[in-house]
Amino acid sequence: MRIAVIGGGSTYTPELVDGFARLGTTVSELVLIDPAAERLDVVGAFAARIFAAYGHQGKVTWTTDLDAGVTDADAAVIQLRVGGQRARISDETFPLACGCVGQETTGAGGLAKALRTVPVVLDVAARIRERAKPGAWIVDFTNPVGIVTRALLDAGHRAVGLCNVAIGFQRRFAGYLGVDPGAVVLDHVGLNHLTWERAAFVDGVDQLPRLIDQHVAEIAGEVDVPAEIIRMLGAVPSYYLSYFYRHDKHVQESLGQRTRGQRVAEIEALLLDMYRDVSLTSKPALLGERGGAYYSEAAVGLLASLFGLDETSVHSVNVRNNGVLPFLPAEAVIEVSARAGGHGPDPLPVAAVPPDLAGLISHVYGYEELALDAALRGGRDRVYRALLAHPLIGQHDAADALADKLIAAGRSHLAWAR
Repeated sequence: MRIAVIGGGSTYTPELVDGFARLGTTVSELVLIDPAAERLDVVGAFAARIFAAYGHQGKVTWTTDLDAGVTDADAAVIQLRVGGQRARISDETFPLACGCVGQETTGAGGLAKALRTVPVVLDVAARIRERAKPGAWIVDFTNPVGIVTRALLDAGHRAVGLCNVAIGFQRRFAGYLGVDPGAVVLDHVGLNHLTWERAAFVDGVDQLPRLIDQHVAEIAGEVDVPAEIIRMLGAVPSYYLSYFYRHDKHVQESLGQRTRGQRVAEIEALLLDMYRDVSLTSKPALLGERGGAYYSEAAVGLLASLFGLDETSVHSVNVRNNGVLPFLPAEAVIEVSARAGGHGPDPLPVAAVPPDLAGLISHVYGYEELALDAALRGGRDRVYRALLAHPLIGQHDAADALADKLIAAGRSHLAWAR
């Protein structure tokens, strides 16, 4: 199996490579693709050493040529960050001046990322379709995953969106329960970065009430929401819900502080220096601070299922709604637990979603529709309308000012705004 990784020069790529080296026994070639040649050479050479250290029979190659890299690929993983950490830092800062949270996937920062990312991913996907093997899967790990996956599916690509939030919960819950992670099946539901864990089944028995009763303080600290919210919901929200439940707190804490992107940029520089050391053959501990925990397990596991190697495991994926959530259109992209095979993911049954969750999901879905329209067609009016529709903005003065700030910050990446 030939797997192409678009954005393979990322300092986080060795985490994915480590997963394939440990778990991806059927991988004959892992090809890393990135336009940043110097960075790619460093990451590629380190990735090859990881494969060799595990004794994996496959090979790691790397190229700056997208067309050559995706030719004859069985699957492609897209993990792009258009604009790099500089753009991320902008996303995390410009909304603060308007009293709105600065975050790279939520609110105005998330819209900025979608606008510059969707056109690039669609161009990449079109070239994958032309040159990869017929029926090749695209696994999208590029944020905002829900919007990007919707764009890919609307364009007719064989794509699945993947996020590591659910697998992180699975691992934590398994640790609390003292069971193997694979024994925990989550009722994971919502939109990308707007999800709740509503059950944690072990041998068919929901252990979430027990987890909340015994570990609510630890869980609340991990997701940064008050414990009473978790108790009231009887469900565990992802960390990203903290931006909704505690929006003003996040704004106040962010003012005048270093952003996460600034810290990640420092970590990346340190990691690249480490990767240059030819004696290094395993991922360094510092990589764990880069973010994206369990990404490799999620990606390798999903690909194994999509190629019919494991059709029993459950994955949390971004897929078409198709009636799973009756309050959203069929064409919506939602994030739910699913089993997968060569035909694609099959969502597990989802119990009725209560009105507070359904209302927020519907509200953010409406914003995502407008965000995708703005990403595809451009124009200040579309940007303003998407901002106005977002539940964390929703006022004319803020949306009006943010539209101008967003366009000014992203002008070099937005062809229609130049």
